[in-house]
Amino acid sequence: MNIKIIDNFLDQKDLIEISSIKLKKVDSNKVKVYHNSIDKNNKTKVECLTPEFLNRLNKNYHSKALDLLEELNPNKVGLYDYSEFHIIETGANYQFPIHDDTPNKLLSGVIYLKPETNVGTIFYKNKKGEGKNITEWRINRGVFFSRSEKETWHSYKGDGKSNRLALVYNLMTNRIKEVYKIEKRSYLLGQFRYKINPYLYKFFRFTI
Repeated sequence: MNIKIIDNFLDQKDLIEISSIKLKKVDSNKVKVYHNSIDKNNKTKVECLTPEFLNRLNKNYHSKALDLLEELNPNKVGLYDYSEFHIIETGANYQFPIHDDTPNKLLSGVIYLKPETNVGTIFYKNKKGEGKNITEWRINRGVFFSRSEKETWHSYKGDGKSNRLALVYNLMTNRIKEVYKIEKRSYLLGQFRYKINPYLYKFFRFTI
């Protein structure tokens, strides 16, 4: 799996503002996802960000994200439809299952926000959890990859001490059939995989 790590991904002003957003308290055994998205026409859907801030984030980082997608999976660049800027708070004792991301994610990204120390994204060789490789947690470190069906296995968890706050920045598409065509995978089998477990699909599409 090709993984790109970029330190100091956010401008300092954006990092401070996004890290200072007041959120509801999250239990140490739970996870909370705050959904924010913006499409190609700058239409926004926000839960914890203002439309103005979301527009600024999109303006500041969209070109950088597209460049990353161009490097990691150039065939998918033309499928871009919208971006997600989700804020995820992970409880200190919470662990998310190993997964490979849903096909509507063209570029999967996470920027670690706080605290000073925690557990970064955990990548694996397979779904069984073999070949574990943990990305070191560092504030304002961005970690990016382009998903591939049954290949880009990863998970995340708290460190048992403090809740984990991160910005999940994804480039997304609505053209799922074309994704499977590029990946040379079966669209029908891929969709069946998620439909038989809608709980997994509901949550896996928002995380990294």
